[in-house]
Amino acid sequence: MTITYRDAVEHDAAACIILRGLTRENAVTEAELAEAGITAQTWGAGIKTGLYPGVVALDGTTLAGYCFGHRDTGEIVVLALLPRYEGRGVGKTVLSMTMQRLRQRGFPRLFLGCATDPAVRSYGFYRHLGWRSTGTFDAAGDEVLEYLF
Repeated sequence: MTITYRDAVEHDAAACIILRGLTRENAVTEAELAEAGITAQTWGAGIKTGLYPGVVALDGTTLAGYCFGHRDTGEIVVLALLPRYEGRGVGKTVLSMTMQRLRQRGFPRLFLGCATDPAVRSYGFYRHLGWRSTGTFDAAGDEVLEYLF
């Protein structure tokens, strides 16, 4: 496995939407994303304008995973991996690279919504990397975690 990483570009959006439906936990289909207003066009436009800075991981030409943040809020809005790349450092790398892009924009604190169930992989993943609970929950019922630089 030779993974390369790069900043996301507009044309990555369609592949990101497909990958989102293929994740092991918290998969969201293209139709579900569209219902929420997230399409290849809207996501691509957000990438192009810099609203959603992000990093993609590629195994050759295969999109292995990605992470995106929100330029205006400092939120990590999504991290997704194909199951075969879990446990190989890909998620940690795309997250770290996206965090650095947001830090460079001046955010001393980042945040994200995370599952409240310790059996879900993301619960331990973020905490292991230094994210801490704020004691609050978002509209989806996810626990809000923060990372302080």
